[in-house]
Amino acid sequence: MTGTMITVAPTGAESKKVDVPALPVTLAELTTTARECEALGASIIHVHIRDDDARPTLDQGRLRDTVAGLREATELIVQLSSGGSVHDPEADRLAVLDAGPEMASCTMGTVNFGDDVFLNRWEFIVGLHTRMQERGIVPEYEIFDLGQLTSLQRLLGKYGLPFGGHVHVDLVMGVPGGMPGTAGALVACEQAIRDLPEGTTFSATGIGRGTLPVMLASLATGGHLRVGMEDTLTYAKGRPVESNMQLVARAVGFAQLAQRPPTTPAQARELLGVPAR
Repeated sequence: MTGTMITVAPTGAESKKVDVPALPVTLAELTTTARECEALGASIIHVHIRDDDARPTLDQGRLRDTVAGLREATELIVQLSSGGSVHDPEADRLAVLDAGPEMASCTMGTVNFGDDVFLNRWEFIVGLHTRMQERGIVPEYEIFDLGQLTSLQRLLGKYGLPFGGHVHVDLVMGVPGGMPGTAGALVACEQAIRDLPEGTTFSATGIGRGTLPVMLASLATGGHLRVGMEDTLTYAKGRPVESNMQLVARAVGFAQLAQRPPTTPAQARELLGVPAR
């Protein structure tokens, strides 16, 4: 793969709008961000949504409206988070699939998430995986620690390949309680990914200060990128992020320097097995 898929994760569930005014939390803000990031070179959008008070929510009506709005406004692959916030019950997280996204995340294990616990029981993981197979939704397997790649190997061996037949993982690196956001940790994961089905691809996300080393290591090892205000709010030391577009533009620049220019949404669909619209 000579191109680079760039995923933008614009909002997340952790930051507060009052603390980060540039965070896109309304549907209008989200669609504007999506259009601008697509124009710069993003091909996938990883989506968390907020309620009228800008608090994280998994409201089914809002999820459906968000999927429809993003599909109408852009060609980006719409990937909903099944993680929600660390406080959301499993039933609500499974119901995310009812909103009809093209992709959805599937986190491969429980992890300490700062002072909280991001719970992902084996039964819940299997439920997400098999429901996505049945509904024609392509998963992105989120990996917070090296052992979760072994869990993914077990899942695929027992329950089969995902819808579309292609395995794609996102290495989430630098969360307090998970693996560090370092080049060494990424290389260890890249070696373990070789034990997954042939052709498996990965993207990488560096949280906070891990953003730059993870981005550069991923490009150097043939991986793809996820950037956005869900993952980092500092562009450089003492310099807050101004917008998601700023982070996408930097990722695009690095991808071009690596001679792996950004893929289009259509190219990303072909690689990941996401049906054309």
